[in-house]
Amino acid sequence: MPIIKSAKKRVKTAKKAAIRNSKTRRTLKDALKVFTKSPSSKSHSSVQSGLDKAVKKGVIHKNKAARLKSRAAKKAKASGVKPAKAAAKKAAPAKKAAAKKPAAKKTASKKK
Repeated sequence: MPIIKSAKKRVKTAKKAAIRNSKTRRTLKDALKVFTKSPSSKSHSSVQSGLDKAVKKGVIHKNKAARLKSRAAKKAKASGVKPAKAAAKKAAPAKKAAAKKPAAKKTASKKK
């Protein structure tokens, strides 16, 4: 056990980070297992989001995530699963051009 106060704090924070990282890894592993067992659009999107979260948190390297995403996409395509990209991105409603009101005509003031 460390003696210095800052070292004691590092032990506590490292423990918290280890727990957080293990949870992220576990959820990612579960998502991968579900997807490999029965590929579906929902499980494919959960794998992709899980990989993105793991990279963002620094649990896995971005190249590993890219490799796993590629493999998952390849497997999804082979099994005939439609990509969830279209479903995930909600179509933004088309912005209608605001109808401009005709400018009110100003009456010219008469000089006296």
